[in-house]
Amino acid sequence: MLNEQTIAIMNSLKLFGMARGLSERLAGTAHAELSHADFVGLLIQDEQTYRDNQRLTRLLKNAKLRQPATLEDIDYTHTRGLSKQVMLDLATTQWLDARRNVMVTGPTGVGKSFIACALGNSAARAGYTVFYTRAPRLFESLQQARGDGSHLRLLDKLSRVQLLIVDDFLLTSLVDSERRDLLEIIEARYDAGATVVASQCPVSDWHPAIGDPTMADAICDRLLHNAYRLTLKGDSMRRRQEAANHAESSAERGGKQ
Repeated sequence: MLNEQTIAIMNSLKLFGMARGLSERLAGTAHAELSHADFVGLLIQDEQTYRDNQRLTRLLKNAKLRQPATLEDIDYTHTRGLSKQVMLDLATTQWLDARRNVMVTGPTGVGKSFIACALGNSAARAGYTVFYTRAPRLFESLQQARGDGSHLRLLDKLSRVQLLIVDDFLLTSLVDSERRDLLEIIEARYDAGATVVASQCPVSDWHPAIGDPTMADAICDRLLHNAYRLTLKGDSMRRRQEAANHAESSAERGGKQ
């Protein structure tokens, strides 16, 4: 009865990890060989693990990543100009701590979004706040925020997140309000947070696609300064996978005849 009361008190104090750990450990026999200090130490570790897992779940949920990609799942067998050494550098948190940006460019289907989401996943697992958005949705949300009075609040949220991921950047040229919003975001994040940008538009074409020369200078200077540049090339990996699946399916049908 005393153990049940202890577990109930732990739960009331929101020590859910310790409560679950105590219940599980009392169900076994290994705890009998431990000293009181060691047993309490294990319960504290249970609580720490529980809180770490809860934080990770929350970070990944808030990140809103487009796909559950990981750096370990990146395919280096296809020739697309992706440096494994650079990705090993990005697998550490040094670039996040240094507030360095990452620009991922290349044609459709070469894995830009996957790499961007993998970087976001890695950052969240390291304890950083992450937010993923597609550029068209970002500018649409900012435009709507102007109407309901939450524009400044949204800009502040985008400036404070430790890793901002903007996918499908410059699918179309920017209009004046989009240029201004983008400059506000990039200016606020400069030396304050890391940004990953994924775009089909080559970096050499960003200046004219952004529009206004003065604002384009300011945006490009802040985005590209000391940034990692991953310039991908090659055929669509999605089409390759579809062709491979089709060939495999045809082979299976042929084998059954």
